[in-house]
Amino acid sequence: MTSDSAPQSPLRRYRWAIIGLVITAFVVIIFAPLASSDPDGLDRVSEDKGFSGQGKDAPYEFLPGYSIPGIDNERATVILAGLAGVAVVFALTTAFGAYLRQSRRGSQT
Repeated sequence: MTSDSAPQSPLRRYRWAIIGLVITAFVVIIFAPLASSDPDGLDRVSEDKGFSGQGKDAPYEFLPGYSIPGIDNERATVILAGLAGVAVVFALTTAFGAYLRQSRRGSQT
């Protein structure tokens, strides 16, 4: 009998996901405050061509301007908004992966 059949601890089982999250959080903390405040390509073209005022605002903004309302420290709010984005993407991809695993198990029976 091999040790592969023994259940693994959650920490050991998800170690690569945890390592990836730690690296991603580190990157967000270091590089998010260094992001340029200049408009991106599409915003810049719309400003240069004079039609930027014709666009409609989004009906709802989850993190307006990559900031968190109520926090006055600009650096902290950008970092927290970046970490919130990482958490949302991680949760969605984890849920999708769990769905795929479950559907594969169902199709194998």
